[in-house]
Amino acid sequence: MEKPIINKKVKVQKYPGKGGWTYVVLEYTPSEKGNSLWVKVKGTVNGAEIDQYKIASMKNGLYMLPLKVELRKKYNIKEGDVVDVCIYLDKSDLIVPLEIMECLEDFPKALEFFNNMTESNKKYYIEWIAEAKNLDTKVNRINKMIDRLMEGKRMYDI
Repeated sequence: MEKPIINKKVKVQKYPGKGGWTYVVLEYTPSEKGNSLWVKVKGTVNGAEIDQYKIASMKNGLYMLPLKVELRKKYNIKEGDVVDVCIYLDKSDLIVPLEIMECLEDFPKALEFFNNMTESNKKYYIEWIAEAKNLDTKVNRINKMIDRLMEGKRMYDI
């Protein structure tokens, strides 16, 4: 059975200033070589499932787990709350929805650029498309993604 890397209660903090991140600070020492600045994790926060999240290295063995707005709103989590955090290393590959892959297969140049992007850059596009509220918006976003990929542009390239 998989053992959690962190299983404890922690206080929710908010970075000061407009647009500041809401997060929890965790003590963690990576056991594997590799990029220890960002570590992909999955698990639960107050019982709410999280997957393909990343904890960011702060310093001195401390990591920050950002709490996305959707999670905070759905479970009424706010600064100062104490939450149960149980997380595991997430070694899974990024899941690309079938509808996106099927569209990309019609555009080999876009597909090749997409496949060569980092997981984070792929995830930006996937989440942007998934956030569409209706089918027309989703289709438009997939088309815009393909146009940008054909130009060799990632999500936030100008």
